[in-house]
Parts: sequence; C-alpha cells; structure tokens
Amino acid sequence: MLFGKLYIQRLDIFVGASIITTLIWTPAFFLHAVPAVYLRKRFPKVRQTWMRMVMALFIHILMSSSAIIFLFYFYDWIHFPHYVFDSNQLFWAIVFGTIGNVIANIVHESVYTFEKWSQTISETEKLKKANLQSQLDSLKQQVNPHFLFNSLNTLSSLIDEDTEKAELFIEELSSVYRYLLQTNENALTSLRDELTFIESYFHLLKTRYGNGIDLDVRIGDGFQDAQLPPLTLQMLVENAVKHNIILADQPLQIRIETIDGGRLTVSNNVQLKNLRVASNGVGLANIATKYQLLGQGGLEILNTDTRFCVTLPLMTN
Repeated sequence: MLFGKLYIQRLDIFVGASIITTLIWTPAFFLHAVPAVYLRKRFPKVRQTWMRMVMALFIHILMSSSAIIFLFYFYDWIHFPHYVFDSNQLFWAIVFGTIGNVIANIVHESVYTFEKWSQTISETEKLKKANLQSQLDSLKQQVNPHFLFNSLNTLSSLIDEDTEKAELFIEELSSVYRYLLQTNENALTSLRDELTFIESYFHLLKTRYGNGIDLDVRIGDGFQDAQLPPLTLQMLVENAVKHNIILADQPLQIRIETIDGGRLTVSNNVQLKNLRVASNGVGLANIATKYQLLGQGGLEILNTDTRFCVTLPLMTN
C-alpha cells in the first residue's frame, strides 16, 4: 500500500521499510489490547456483547486509522527513498484496516462469548450439584434414626397429652419434608418461602425443646421477595441447635434479621455443649459455595465467645 511493487523489488526498500513499519506498528498493535481488556471488565456479561463490540470496533478503527495515517505521512516527512505520498492509497489502506478490524473484533468477541457461555454452563452444573448436595445433606440430617426417634417420641407424647397439638405437629412435619423434597427444583427461592419453611421447622424444634429455644425474626419492608439459595436458613438454624446447649434456664436465642445494604444475618448466643459435636463444616461450606457460584461473594462470619453471626447478601429479581 505504501510502496507498490518496489517493496518486493528493491532489497534496501524492503529492509528499511519493514524495520520502520515494524517499530511503529508493533506498539500500536499491542495498544489495541488496552481498550479490549477495559471493555471486558466494564461490560463482562454475554448480554452486553453488542455494546462491547460496537465500542471496541469504534475505538480500534480510530486507533488503527491513526496509525496508518501516521505511517503514510511519516515516510513522506523523512523523505524515504522512492516513496511518493498517495491519498488514494491512504484511503484504501484505511478501508482495508477497517475491514480487518471488523473481522478481528467478530472473531475476538466470538471466542470470548463462547468462553463465557462455557463458563456459565460449568457454573450452572456446579450450582445444580451444590443444590443437590445441600438437599442430600439436609435429608441425611433429618431422615436419620436420631431425628426420627425424637420426632416420633415427641409425637407419641403429644398424642397422649394433646391431640390438637399432635395434629399440628404432623402438619408441620409434613410441610418440612415437602419443602425438603421440592427445594432442588430451583437455584434460588424467595425469602418469604424460606421463612415459611423455617416457621414449620422451628415449630418442630419448639415442640421438642419448649422454652429452651427462641426464634426472633425481624425482616424489613421490601425484603420478602428477595432471593437466596434454598435451605440456607435451615442449615444455619440447625448449626446453632447442633452446637449449643438448649435448656429452659439456658435458652438458645436465634435471630434472623435484615440489615442495611440488602443483607441478611442469622445469629445466636453461644453456649457450647461440653461434649464437642463432631462437625466437618459442610453446611457453611455448602452455603458459601452456592453464593460464590452465583457471583455474590463469600459469607461474613463473626464468631466470638458470646455470639455467632453469619451475614449473607440477598439477591433481587
């Protein structure tokens, strides 16, 4: 485009022009990566592909056209041997440069979109596995001989003492199992549904422990429809019950509340059992994994001698 056939016919022109063009074009080429990287960070989502591609194309065409114009005028300025400035050739160089940018950006964005799509598929599968594992862990936790023994023992006592309470206990128990069996259908559930489930779950705990356990729910206006992974509250409440003493004169006080910034906290007073309960941290790890896969960051855990608190973000529709 700059020299025509002379470029391959004259060795001195071939060597000299190749060196000069390489020295000028190489940094210009790598500078094209700067806006590309910035735009990927600024507009990373697949649905922002067109916005990202149009902006990148505009910037890259501007950069490459500037570099091409500079090359044409630079050779004229230094009076390079046998070079003759040709505005018509400059026009076609810019046209071909623009076409090259269009092709390069389409290929670039296609590769990036495919990578993001593959990543999304992978994370979706991981989230499904995490949800299934969560359900399995909860079912294992609930449908074990110890839990069934306590539930049936409580039910047996209620049947003899108060048939109405026994019927209510059966209804709440069935609600708990129904939610556990259906909860793997979605990656997220509403805070309203989680709280409804916790009411049923806590009714079982309250029937068993009486005044030894208390639940305080303080949910701010507008948070009922917020989203969170299913069984999150159950695992946190179960964690508190599992590790702490529950007596009428030493009640376990559990609090669920929303705080500033669209976050939810589940906390309890600490009164650890004398016999340390074996724990592998699966519950908290499972919740943390779900939030990471959903792109919501990690959990905030505060563990002192008097209080244990887990803070997690709520998601909006």
